[in-house]
Amino acid sequence: MKTDAQVVVVGGGVVGASVLYHLTKAGWADVVLVERTELTAGSTWHSAGGMHTLNSDPNVARLQRYTIELYAEIERISGQDCGVHMPGGVMLADTPERLDWLKMTHARGRYLGMETELVSVAEAAELVPLIDPQHFVGALVDAHEGHVDPAGVTHAFARAARAAGAEVYRNCWARAIERRRDGGWRVLVYDTASGEDLGAIDCEHVVNCGGLWAREVGRMVGLELPVLAMEHTYIVTEPLEEVIEYNRRTGSRLRHVIDFGGEMYMRQEGEGMLLGTYEQACLPWSPRQTPWDFSMRLLPSDLDRIADSLEVAFAHFPAFAAAGIQRVVNGPFTFAPDGNPLVGPVRGLPGYWTACGVMAGLSQCGGVGLSVANWIIAEDPGFDVWAMDVARFGDYATLAYTNAKVRENYTRRFRITFPNEFLPAGRGVQTSPIYDRLAAANAVWGDAFGLESALWFQEDGLEPVEEVTFGRSNAWDRVRAETLAVRAGVGMMETTGFAKFLVSGPGAREWLDQLLAGRIPISGRMALTPMTNPAGNLVGDLTVACLPATPGRAEGPAGTVVGGATGNVRDGERFVVFGSGIAERYYERWFDAHLPADGSVSYQTLGAELCGLAIAGPAARDLLAEVTDADVSAHGMRFMAFGEMEVGQAPVWCGRISFTGDLGYELWMPARYQRYVFDLLRSAGKAHGLELFGLHALNSLRLEKGFGSWLREYRPDYDPFEAGLGRFVRMEKDFIGREALAKKHGEAGPPGGVAATGLRLCTWTVDIGAGADACDVIGDEPVWHDGEVVGWVTSGGYAHHSEASVAMGYIPAELADSSGRFEIEIVGTRRPAKLVDGCLWDPEGTRMRA
Repeated sequence: MKTDAQVVVVGGGVVGASVLYHLTKAGWADVVLVERTELTAGSTWHSAGGMHTLNSDPNVARLQRYTIELYAEIERISGQDCGVHMPGGVMLADTPERLDWLKMTHARGRYLGMETELVSVAEAAELVPLIDPQHFVGALVDAHEGHVDPAGVTHAFARAARAAGAEVYRNCWARAIERRRDGGWRVLVYDTASGEDLGAIDCEHVVNCGGLWAREVGRMVGLELPVLAMEHTYIVTEPLEEVIEYNRRTGSRLRHVIDFGGEMYMRQEGEGMLLGTYEQACLPWSPRQTPWDFSMRLLPSDLDRIADSLEVAFAHFPAFAAAGIQRVVNGPFTFAPDGNPLVGPVRGLPGYWTACGVMAGLSQCGGVGLSVANWIIAEDPGFDVWAMDVARFGDYATLAYTNAKVRENYTRRFRITFPNEFLPAGRGVQTSPIYDRLAAANAVWGDAFGLESALWFQEDGLEPVEEVTFGRSNAWDRVRAETLAVRAGVGMMETTGFAKFLVSGPGAREWLDQLLAGRIPISGRMALTPMTNPAGNLVGDLTVACLPATPGRAEGPAGTVVGGATGNVRDGERFVVFGSGIAERYYERWFDAHLPADGSVSYQTLGAELCGLAIAGPAARDLLAEVTDADVSAHGMRFMAFGEMEVGQAPVWCGRISFTGDLGYELWMPARYQRYVFDLLRSAGKAHGLELFGLHALNSLRLEKGFGSWLREYRPDYDPFEAGLGRFVRMEKDFIGREALAKKHGEAGPPGGVAATGLRLCTWTVDIGAGADACDVIGDEPVWHDGEVVGWVTSGGYAHHSEASVAMGYIPAELADSSGRFEIEIVGTRRPAKLVDGCLWDPEGTRMRA
């Protein structure tokens, strides 16, 4: 066994083998894999082996397609048969809502290059004669679906990696992982059978591909990963005459089938069928600690637990009713709270990586391995992998939270999650000090990064619940009223959910100037600035405020939050950085990776200890003037000013900025003052017609202003010039990503700061028709131009003040000024769309600057 390596991969399932292979494919041969028993011994060996390209996240779908197309390559390189069968698949819709979902899935596949087709139930029954058509209303056929031999795939990856110089150690137990003084890692390895100490492997990187033991491998370094194993059952039938006849008649295998209403999947196995279920009576397995001696074992079968699903199968696929059961497979698989993998570097543990929770292993193993290898070698995954990034979860994802969310996700595996739906498990744990005030105002709640947030406010006397739908819900009238109240008078919403960081130290300005692509403000001012990676793509859409110096005392809210004196004289300037709340851990990881080693800069995550309220609308200044002695006149507090003031008796930071695009102020205060400030503003606001508004109204307001948002318009797929943020980029200075941007757009950037090549973010108004069935875009719809799909929608909705259905999305830059015909496909119907020049409301920005 080697004593040192560049990378040690812990875990020999299909994901670990894929990571090992992709590292060698990229040229890193000094890599090893340590497996406690035999390859595939955890979950891989008993997997049903299904694979498909379709996924609700387009970027994950692309990586799944890469995985499927990779199998031919590793078969060729390794000489190992992967058992690839590609008969295609059929997804069955049993309700109109599910058929709408299939139409949307089909539409999304257009711009992803997926080979899908909507067919009638009769056509689906011809493709899969087992179907009883009376139970369904339509179907989607996916040509790029099939199954593989899980063991064959794993050994193919391992053989190909060994051929390129990697080493694989079986029956070697990584019992401990230690941090070395030089920052590297030491993996202590023991013989699994005898317990003999085999020594240690020193390495630069450790990749946790522990599968069922991912939690335990995480705990070796003090990390509690949000993964949970669930028992999962599938049955394999005796040969069926219908299957034998179909094979004889067509010379082909039966297509895979997903029956969403029955919550089951099936495929041909031999001359019979394999049928698996995601039953409601689900059961976690070993929820606290995975036994180390578990290997190549199944769990006791319990057909009673899946009896309800089997009854549906007998009805929907009558041939099953008389089929004999050849075998029952019940084994554990790991899930993350949202069902997606946990991939990437871990904040606070440089060189420690995760690639676990990969439930759809045979669909995703290749994409996960490629992303991790890229990330280790090039410090970037090469793709937008947010949907799989371990940083999408924070400390709120405790063991109990994970247990609740995984059970929920398992039971909803084949159910629709509507775009306006927030699921109930694990909710109500994190709340702000004004939660009860907002609840008393009949708030309808959502959550983001674990924190409850008000979406909209229901009328008094009505239940604060939103009807889930692809169309317009019961929130419509109330969101409209909230939106118009802001534009006509003044509205107030909570902003505690933002990510907030206090940056300090003598090198703070220089560090931010190099980290961020935009201008760093002077004292008492704010600035919007993109943050880019070395490839020039977005990794942040941030607001930076430079705190006014107040030598000799704690600076208002900063002092109350972090404690102690300002240090302005001693330590230099201090800055507050604001960003999207869901990306808090993501930002922390990026900051940590780029902090100077000399200690000249430090930052603190302020989190929910610093709470926020925003007021916006033409009467916002009058309201604020009533509760503060500070000069908030247009001259006294100009647009983008930032400073300390007292609101009533509470110290706050106040920034003159608003995501609504209107005159507005963001007020930030320690948590203990939020209720007081909220009550004071609400009382004073009565004379100004103050209305509370939520995130739904904010979305309507920002759409008509043309403001993008993080993970919709702004994400690592795009650079700032493509995303409409070019006006905030300062190409005359040096910053991370500048070289790549200059190579792509020129040394000074494109004229006007707007991309002339590549992609460009655009806004459209959409003719969605009239009536109760009208649907606005929700995101990921294809954009058509002169009869061809040219782009995709990132977000949209209805701009109530402008009376327009709005879509934002990306198309090739050369089409952004086109006079051609645009259409956007919404729930299967192509709707006329008109490009907007600038934005719909206040294009000159006079209201914000009033």
